[in-house]
This record gives sequence, structure tokens and C-alpha cells, in this order.
Amino acid sequence: MAAAESLSPDTSQGAAPHVPVLIDPLIEHAAPVSGHWVDGTFGAGGYARRLLAAGAERLTGIDRDPSAITGAAAMVEAFAPRLEVVPGRFSQMGELVEGPVAGVVLDLGVSSMQLDQAERGFSFMRDGPLDMRMASEGPSAADLVNEADEAHLADIIHFYGEERAARRIAKAIVKARPLSRTLELAEVVSSCLPKPRPGQVHPATRSFQGIRIAVNDEFGELIAGLEAAEGLLAEGGVLAVVTFHSLEDRVVKRYLAARSGAAPRANRFAPEQAAPPAPFEPITKKAVAPTEEETAANPRARSAKLRMARRTGEAGGEVDRAQMGLPGPKHWWKG
Repeated sequence: MAAAESLSPDTSQGAAPHVPVLIDPLIEHAAPVSGHWVDGTFGAGGYARRLLAAGAERLTGIDRDPSAITGAAAMVEAFAPRLEVVPGRFSQMGELVEGPVAGVVLDLGVSSMQLDQAERGFSFMRDGPLDMRMASEGPSAADLVNEADEAHLADIIHFYGEERAARRIAKAIVKARPLSRTLELAEVVSSCLPKPRPGQVHPATRSFQGIRIAVNDEFGELIAGLEAAEGLLAEGGVLAVVTFHSLEDRVVKRYLAARSGAAPRANRFAPEQAAPPAPFEPITKKAVAPTEEETAANPRARSAKLRMARRTGEAGGEVDRAQMGLPGPKHWWKG
């Protein structure tokens, strides 16, 4: 895969898809690894393989990408009967897996494997159908860019892609419609922005990120997945989440802070509130970043962050999504 392509403004992709990012500190902080684990983003099985080798007695992998399920067959056979892989979203883990479990790992975002497959429509460096669906069902990126009104398209690119030129780009997209190919969209976006200097990301990076997030409802899935993990974990169970851009990391950080007993305040002058129930206690006090050695060996790790927490015996209350740092207008996250 082209080293210049990235799946977010923070993330350069150039590694083999099976290389699990930040797996060494994950296993170190989770030690001793034992019991039944869930890999909610199975992909090519990199995390699952290492967790099974580290001592997990059983592991259930979940993935909404049909190609990941098909590709897992040989690994399932090799690790039988300790490994099973089931189709679904990680937000559904409470329905797909019998709990309680000893650990849950989530590796967020699009995989290098998906970027490498031009026909999946994630890549702005390879020509393919404008798809971007992780589950290969529901509305595609082509549906979104060709049917959304200009204002909504601009909001998606601005809030999810953190693109300052979102309104100019949305206007150009509407003018160029209909669009059906990834390189068509990349060319339209690039025409709205200055030519990048050496070392800068591709001009379409942020717009593609925003559209992909919207197509797959990645933030709705993330919050629902964190809630599902909380409900499935046994007391003492470990939650580990690897993020690849600042928007994801902000949501995970705020969720774990809120669920670890930190009472949110509207601003720093507001009075402190009583601490809410704490269904988690932090394992990592702050995000764990990759070492220089890992980044050199696996460029995908460059912007990755790992956050981990341990399930307590406390029952969790309802999550206030308005406090979770979800991007976009607040009305997007009601309910």
C-alpha cells in the first residue's frame, strides 16, 4: 500500500494488516492474561493471536466485515476449539457473546487490509467504487455524497474530518455530482485545497475520513460498543481500546473518565458534583503511545493511542452522551 495514504490526518498507513498495534503494552498491563476474551474488531486476527498466545483460554472475535469472517477460517481451525469468530458489530457483543468475560479489546478505524482493497472504496489512492461500507450493507459513500444536501455534507466533513475547508469542498462535490468512483471524489476535494508539501497528508484525507465515519456511524457504534463492553465484562475484567485519531481518543478518554468516577463539570468555575458510580478504574493513567521502535517497524502505529481500564463491581448508570466529546451538533447525539 502507498505509504503516503492515511486513514486520518493523524495516521500513516504502511504496515501489513496483521500487525497488531500496541499489543505489547496491552498484554503487559493486562497480565496475567487468562479466561475468555472478546476481540470486537477481529480483522486479520492479530490481537486475537497474541492474546491466545499470552494465555487467554478462549477468544471470541467479532467483525462486521464479511471478508474478515471468511478470512478467519484457517485461524479458527488452527486454534480450535479456543477461537470462534462471529459476524456482527462490536456494539452487539452482549447479544453475540455469553458473559461475563475477562477482557475486551477494540482496535478502532478502518484496517490496512480494507484500504488495500480498492473495490471496498476506502482509498483515495486507488480507483474503486465509492463505497466505504465496513459491513457491505446499507447506504454507501456514493449515496451520501450524491444525495445529502450541501449543508449536511459540509457538517459531516467539518465535524468528522476536521476539515477547515469543508463548506468549499461540499459546494464543489454538489456541483460535480453524480460521483461514483473514489478517485473522482479525491480529485474534486483536491481541487479545493493547496497542493501538499512533501511529507503532508493527501488533500482528500480529512474529507474521506469524515465521509467514512458518517457512512459507518462510527461514533454511534463506539459509544454503544463501550457500553456493551461495560455490561459484558466480569468484575476485574479488562477493557483495552486502541484509537488512531484525536476524535476517537477524545470520546474514549471522556467515557473512561466518566465511568471511573470523574464527575463532569460544565466549566472549570462550576461547583464539583458528587462522584457518580464508578464501574471502571483506570489501568493506564494516560494514553499509551507507541515506542520509536514500534513506529519504525509498523508505520500504522504512529498516531495510535491505547487506553485501558478494569471493571469494578459497581453497576453503571446511564451514559450522558452530551459529555462524551462526540463531534457534531449536540442534537446528533440525543438518545
